[in-house]
Amino acid sequence: MYLQTAERRGRSPSEFGGLLVTSAPLIVFLLLPFVALCAAIHPSEWLSAVCSPAAIQALLLSIETTLAATGICLVGGLPIALLLARHSFPGRRLLSTLIDLPISVPPVVAGVCLLLAFGRTGLVGKHLHALGIDIGFTTIAVVLAQIMIASPFLIKTAAAGFEAIDPDIEDYARVSGAGTLRVFWAITLPLAAPSVVAGTLLAWARALSEFGATMMFAGNFPGRTQTLPLAVMSAFETDLDTAIAISTIALILSISALIAARTLAQRWKVTW
Repeated sequence: MYLQTAERRGRSPSEFGGLLVTSAPLIVFLLLPFVALCAAIHPSEWLSAVCSPAAIQALLLSIETTLAATGICLVGGLPIALLLARHSFPGRRLLSTLIDLPISVPPVVAGVCLLLAFGRTGLVGKHLHALGIDIGFTTIAVVLAQIMIASPFLIKTAAAGFEAIDPDIEDYARVSGAGTLRVFWAITLPLAAPSVVAGTLLAWARALSEFGATMMFAGNFPGRTQTLPLAVMSAFETDLDTAIAISTIALILSISALIAARTLAQRWKVTW
């Protein structure tokens, strides 16, 4: 089937075979560690480790914080995505670069930045501390770290969806008397929904895997700031089976989110 598809597209089967052979080493290299992880523990031992208090506690905290972080990314990110997709203004390129910055900056650096901004003696944190509000090394700090790292994935993917909408469709609605908000809720958002949903899933998956910024800004306190990645690090020092089991939970959740996002992207021709 793949060879027939290649022929229909004017590409030779020999090219396909050559590329497949030359790609195989890196593909195997990328796949092998995950296979090793899944094969490293017996199913019965895996079930016992997954049901351990540390694993359950970390899983519940991760679900709670990632859902909160993703929800905030969605509410705050959609206006930014629409702004970037629809308007040209001074500083647009700078804004786009700033949004991409958390992707390229090491997460531990992002954590230090958050600590210097919102920590007890930070730029904003010292004023909050004077009011009796401390953010650093709390569950709120976990959510903020996840928002900072995950928001670019939602914003960029949603912006691509907004850019793909034919503006004439919205113009027709405005000519018919629909206001800006009605056009957005009735036309723009439904048409961009596949991109928005895909971006939301990607943001959630990235928030789930966040480690460095969380460690620096929130610490590693079981039940309060210890998410799945941090629980893996802690368990690795004392109980390898538990570390492997928690790692597989994170892997399964991440794969599920990526498959769902890519399915949407393929079905609705979304680019991300």
